[in-house]
Amino acid sequence: MIIDKDDKMALVTKSGESINVRLEVNPKARRLILRLDERKREAVAVAPSRKKIGEAAAFARDRIDWIAEHLQALPTQVTLQPGAKFMLRGDPCHISLDGPGRLAKLDPGQPQILRVPGEIETTGQRVERFLRKAAKTDLSDAVIRYCDQLGVEARRVTVKDTRSRWGSCTSDGRLAFSWRLIMAPPEVLEYVAAHECAHLLEMNHSPAFWAHVAKCRPRWKSERAWLRKNGRDLHAVQAA
Repeated sequence: MIIDKDDKMALVTKSGESINVRLEVNPKARRLILRLDERKREAVAVAPSRKKIGEAAAFARDRIDWIAEHLQALPTQVTLQPGAKFMLRGDPCHISLDGPGRLAKLDPGQPQILRVPGEIETTGQRVERFLRKAAKTDLSDAVIRYCDQLGVEARRVTVKDTRSRWGSCTSDGRLAFSWRLIMAPPEVLEYVAAHECAHLLEMNHSPAFWAHVAKCRPRWKSERAWLRKNGRDLHAVQAA
């Protein structure tokens, strides 16, 4: 087992497959942790201190079969390049460089076509920029509606590229969401917006909190279930 200067190592399965493992130190960790970085398609072994980095490496080595199994189960990555197909508001969308002018334009249809004229090298970034803007618009509109329904007010709405959660709410009323929600069916995005607006009343997941969510989204359970089942597919979409 060789660990390079960047705290990375390669493990080999019984079948001869090479798997990358990244080693990290997190002082807040109370124990050794093994997780997957789905974006980079590698495992991450976390140690609570630098002294235990070797133990973290051994921890990952002993669980190589688990790592291989879960990496194999990840959805196929989609790169936002010309000709690629991804989901936009729950429906298929193709990327094309054809189109007049310099601004991205969405043509409706089956499938939808997102036209992003410009240099092929920057296609992914320009598509992601379009999706972030669309997500901000849809989520802001939803937040306004659900805040009005619940009698609360959000101070700010932002979109980010978060990995561990789809939305968040601070005690001072700032809401943040994953821009990737724009790829999900609209009702799923609406559920996450309602969920965070409900946190403006209850900063917990008590029965009272879920009652507020149900007031906004009576079918929230099925909408949450879709996200739990398909969320990995949204994270598999990459700009480059």
